[in-house]
Formats: sequence, C-alpha cells, structure tokens
Amino acid sequence: MGTPQSNAADPPPTGLSTGLSTGPAAGPRPAPRPPSRPHPDAHAAALAHALYAAERGYAVIPLTRTKHPAIRSPHRGHPETPPCRGTCGRIGHGVHDASCDPLDIRRMFAAAPWATGYGIACGLPPHHLIGIDLDTKNGADALTALRFLAEQHRFPLPPTVTVRTPSGGHHLWFTGPPSPPVPNSIGRLAPGIDIRGAGGYLVGPGSLTARGRYVLAPGAPRVPAPAPHALLALLTPPPSRHETPSPVPPQPASALIRFVRTSPKGQRNARLFWAACRAHDAGLGQELGARLIEAACHTGLTEQEARGTIASAGRR
Repeated sequence: MGTPQSNAADPPPTGLSTGLSTGPAAGPRPAPRPPSRPHPDAHAAALAHALYAAERGYAVIPLTRTKHPAIRSPHRGHPETPPCRGTCGRIGHGVHDASCDPLDIRRMFAAAPWATGYGIACGLPPHHLIGIDLDTKNGADALTALRFLAEQHRFPLPPTVTVRTPSGGHHLWFTGPPSPPVPNSIGRLAPGIDIRGAGGYLVGPGSLTARGRYVLAPGAPRVPAPAPHALLALLTPPPSRHETPSPVPPQPASALIRFVRTSPKGQRNARLFWAACRAHDAGLGQELGARLIEAACHTGLTEQEARGTIASAGRR
C-alpha cells in the first residue's frame, strides 16, 4: 500500500511490531482503580513505543489494559468546575496530559507502572490526527458502510495507516487541517463507524490491552494520508440552520436503498435507521419512506418493524 517511511507506525528500536488505532469512544476518563501490575516487559515495551512515537511529533499518555488513561485524576472526589484541563500542574487529566517531552512521558509512566499501552492525542499539531474506527462487533459491517459513503459522496479512500485491532476491526488514520476541529462521534456516520478527533486519542502502535495487541496491518503505509475533503465535510459539524444546505446529488437515493437491501442479518435495523436518517437529512424522508420499507422487508424485517425504525429516524 505504498513505500514505508519513518513514522510513529514504524517499529520502535525494541523491534516490537507496531500499528495505530483508536481509543475509547466517549473520550478519556481515568480508570476506576489501577489494575495489578503487569509483567515488567509489557510496561517497558509500552514506554519504548511511546517514546518512539513522541520523537515523531505524537503527544502521548500511558494507558491501562482497558485502554483508559492510566493515571487517576488528582481531582477525584473533588471535581473542579469548570473541569481542570491540567492547569493545576499535576498529572492525571487524561488526554490533556499528552506530551512529546521524553521527561514528561517517563514521569507519567513511572507514576503508572501498570500501564501496558499508550494513547496518542488527536487533533494536535503537527499531524492533526483523525482516527476512523471500523468495528465488527454486534454484527456491524463498518467497512461496507464506509465504502458506501465514499461512493455516495464521490471521494476516494487513499491508502493510509491501517491497524488490526484485537477484536477483529480495523482503524484508519488520516491527517486533517488545523481547523475546523473534527469532533469525536459514535455511529453518526454509519453503524460501527466511530471517529476520534479533537479531545480524543488513539491507542498507540504496539499497545497491549486485555483483548490483545494492536498491530499495523502488513503492507500498510507508515504515514497517515490526508483526509479527502469530502470526508472532512462529513466529519465536521453541519452548517448553522440559517445557512443554505448544498444540493443533494440524485444518486444517494438509490445508494441508500441498496445499502438497506443488502443488509446482512444482525445489521438490518441499524442500516435501515442510518439510511432513514440520511434520507431525512437530504429532505427525502417522505419520498423514500415506502422504498426503504420495501428494501427492509426484502432483508426479512416485518413492515411493522421497518415503519417503527423509520419513525425513530424521523424523530431524531
């Protein structure tokens, strides 16, 4: 998928396999309690990977086996209002502690000897990383959904850093512009597609979690590709209500019907709901209602189930 170049996705000096991936969907939060200390090799390997990534401009924090920030908040039991983002000078503020300074990184890992992974903060210069998490859990077919979006909005999916996750999913890494910031989201684009943007983090290459290790897909580029402009438009917040939306091209209607009609078992409701939401967003909710119901019934849903799902999308 391209000629490998030196980047955070390359193996660190320890020789361990690496890859890039995403962090928790709802943003960082401290683990409720530190887990038992892991084998020292796991901790040392995570530190080596984190230092290697920091050398290449990626701000990092230590993570637990559950992919949460490894250092407890110094404000636990006494929450700050507004929430402290690290201005107190202490560590334990999740992604807000992320640093490229090797001394800061060693200090954080020393404070969390149970850490077996590290997170890379998204949205920060110089890379302004954006992570696309393509999930396979709960019957999701996120890769098909992403390809549908690329076809619908007519943008290519360039080869980029691709990560195999322990659960069988894939994470794609892209670089973005400094502004507007890309927000985090869960399933907004399609079922099984989560986005890591500003204020989020990606599980760094070589991190060991309770489910296994995150590894770079063989043959994948070592440098994240720039996100296509059409994809960025989908990831950034919609325009204000007073702004006139851009015209919707005619092909999404047939693409939405095909997306629902080809739903595998376990994804039928999720795909129908997402397609109905997109139809409403395009002002085609009424026109496509009957066709979406017909497509959903073709997959095995009852008409009553299909109508209920479409009604839920309309209320959204």
